[in-house]
Amino acid sequence: MIKNYSDTLFEEMKLLSKFPVESQLEGIKVHHNAHPSVIAAAQSLFDKGLTTQPDGGYLTDSGFETVAHLDHVLATLS
Repeated sequence: MIKNYSDTLFEEMKLLSKFPVESQLEGIKVHHNAHPSVIAAAQSLFDKGLTTQPDGGYLTDSGFETVAHLDHVLATLS
């Protein structure tokens, strides 16, 4: 079965990979002048409950778990 993944999904993955995972006290900020696809990805991550703010913020517990899985996939494919 072939799945068609949206460009937004890949933007979300790229944005998630930029979050610092060493501490829950560190986050990111997506500025209003960022590329529209990055802004949309940040909003989507917030809507999915993975981040605390629509413009980035901090990872939620679900966000940390998702990033751990993403790191595993990226390490495997690298």
